[in-house]
Amino acid sequence: MIQVLLVVHLFLAIALVGIVLLQRSEGGALGMGGGSTMGGMMTTRGTASLLTRATAVLAACFIATSLALAILSSSNSESTSILDRSATSLPKPAAPVSQPPVPTVPLGK
Repeated sequence: MIQVLLVVHLFLAIALVGIVLLQRSEGGALGMGGGSTMGGMMTTRGTASLLTRATAVLAACFIATSLALAILSSSNSESTSILDRSATSLPKPAAPVSQPPVPTVPLGK
């Protein structure tokens, strides 16, 4: 269940990025373009465009899958702490590896 929801979530993220990149820039977001008029930002044609509605739908679905994944992942795991583990359940350290003897090279004449 979680894997299917995760795949849907990833497809929604990719589609959301694609839809946002397809939209036309208004040019006034960072103060570019000057003036304090709203321009075409609040027209009915601008707010009802297909890309804007698709962005809103995809964003709502993305948030819904994010919440569902968070709820499902928290319900499947039991809360354990590393401090609750006993010393007997921890793995034993590996035996030290002995180093092979280093061959001695006689110093030349």
